[in-house]
Amino acid sequence: TTRQPTPLEEAVSKMTVREVTIPAGTELPVVLDTAVGSDTSRVEQPVTAHLSRAVSVDGQQVLAEGSTVSGVVTDATRSAKVKGRAHVAVRFDTVVPRGDNERYRIQSAAIRTAPATKGEDAVKIGAPAAGGAIIGGIIGGGDGAAIGAAAGGGAGTAVVLSTRGEEIHLPAGTALRVRLTEPLTVRIRG
Repeated sequence: TTRQPTPLEEAVSKMTVREVTIPAGTELPVVLDTAVGSDTSRVEQPVTAHLSRAVSVDGQQVLAEGSTVSGVVTDATRSAKVKGRAHVAVRFDTVVPRGDNERYRIQSAAIRTAPATKGEDAVKIGAPAAGGAIIGGIIGGGDGAAIGAAAGGGAGTAVVLSTRGEEIHLPAGTALRVRLTEPLTVRIRG
């Protein structure tokens, strides 16, 4: 027969804290809670999102679904009538695990939008082979456009392309995959 732990032993085991490292290159599946737009956002405006599913390392859950991910708008430029197209960029820099009040600094690739080349009229995304953030789901105006991975982009960033004269909007509920560029060590209780 196996001995049951005493209440004191159970309490001590729940207080045990260990560190687990989420490796660089891990994608955090997030959903925007804050809408972002080339004509509605401003630089340094706070942006929040939450994990749409748990993040695990070696089969162990490290960050629970619903954990808060936050950052700021790093660029917001309206479309110009004569020259220049809309673009907006966001970088996430903090994660707070659900049910915890500990804040962790994260290093992640910026999510950057940019204009399409002349003649292109669909909203598109280009993701670099080496990493960055990938926007999934539907983005766009009236008819919208499916967003998928495509070649191109730039070092560490994803690029959303829009037509000249149109503003870029990432509404609340937009699904993003934010790629960690540095490892993240999280303390887990239990």
